[in-house]
Amino acid sequence: MKLVKNLGFQILAAMVLGTIVGLIWTEESQMFAPLGDIFMQLIKMLVIPLVAASVISGSASLGRSGSAGKIGIATFIYYLSTTAIAVLIGLFFGELFKPGIGLDINTVQHMFSIEQAGEGSTPGFWEIIKGIIPTNPIKSFVDGNILQVLFFCLMLGIGISTLEKSKREFLLNTFNYITEALIWMIKIVMYTAPFGVFGLMASSIGSFGVDILGLVLKLLIIYVAAILLHGFGTFSLILKLLSKTPLTKFYSKMYKPQIVALSTASSMATLPINFEVCEEELGVSNETSSFVLPLGATINMDGNAIYYALAATFFAQMFGVDLGLPQYIAILLTATIGSIGQAGVPGPSLLVVAVLVAADIPIEGLPLLYAVDRLFDMIRTSLNITGDAVCAVVVDQLKE
Repeated sequence: MKLVKNLGFQILAAMVLGTIVGLIWTEESQMFAPLGDIFMQLIKMLVIPLVAASVISGSASLGRSGSAGKIGIATFIYYLSTTAIAVLIGLFFGELFKPGIGLDINTVQHMFSIEQAGEGSTPGFWEIIKGIIPTNPIKSFVDGNILQVLFFCLMLGIGISTLEKSKREFLLNTFNYITEALIWMIKIVMYTAPFGVFGLMASSIGSFGVDILGLVLKLLIIYVAAILLHGFGTFSLILKLLSKTPLTKFYSKMYKPQIVALSTASSMATLPINFEVCEEELGVSNETSSFVLPLGATINMDGNAIYYALAATFFAQMFGVDLGLPQYIAILLTATIGSIGQAGVPGPSLLVVAVLVAADIPIEGLPLLYAVDRLFDMIRTSLNITGDAVCAVVVDQLKE
């Protein structure tokens, strides 16, 4: 009974049941889609306010501490480094196992489209910088532009840290109380998670069908292997070298946010659970988690980086394109920058188009992956939020 009452077990059971229903009822399982939609809307309703309040509070606290610069620099170095490593792992697995070899293009020719051709332009450096700075912060909140919200909240938090003590503490307490209230709301919403997860899984699996899943099964297996290597190899090495947290303790505590990430395919939706686990079970200070986790949910996308690299090698092999050093460099740079700019919400990633265009790889076959993007999205999100937690643990101990 204790296991049955456990939320993590309920979500896992809902995933399994939803998968079975989707496979049996196929298109008819779309009737359960509203359950998933309502759950995701409830989560999205709270994400922007929670991110804003926690980042303002975290950056205001950091701004008055001697560890502010150390935490900021360590966080950005970690995210850039692990993302680049993820791209290299994706390229290595793509060239080693060659997922694009052996697929008969004629059998899926009817699925090809060139509708994505105009959507893969890679933004320049200054366009990326300008895109982060909001001209109207209120509009950024309304539109849900996470990067612009983060930039504004970081600046506001640092500004609050410069005020005299009485004013600073009043504002800090205000945002801390707002955060506590939002976390209570999140916990209430999470009671609906099993129903939402069931709806998401049933409708997604019902839409995919077995045939289309079989077309990219090889790629999916290779992708999972790359994810496992990065998740248990790279992250374990980082934890071993840079923290005192035992590996068994870390991975045993991360199952709850990983299950939520796997089911919702959203780093932002998983953020409240990641907060809870990192602070209450892994001992990360609120000062660190309030800065590292919201930032990571927005720019730390190692799973996406692996996906972009593998997709590039997959289509290059499928269309007979030989990749040389310039193409590999283009994939590395575009996938790293692109994954950092990827929002932490579920949905087909058009940034893979930019990676293919940068390496002169045909994009006509992209519908093959878009059809099953939800499966890839679920897996890569679990890796992304694990990387966020690793960063929080490591950075929190480095500042001591």
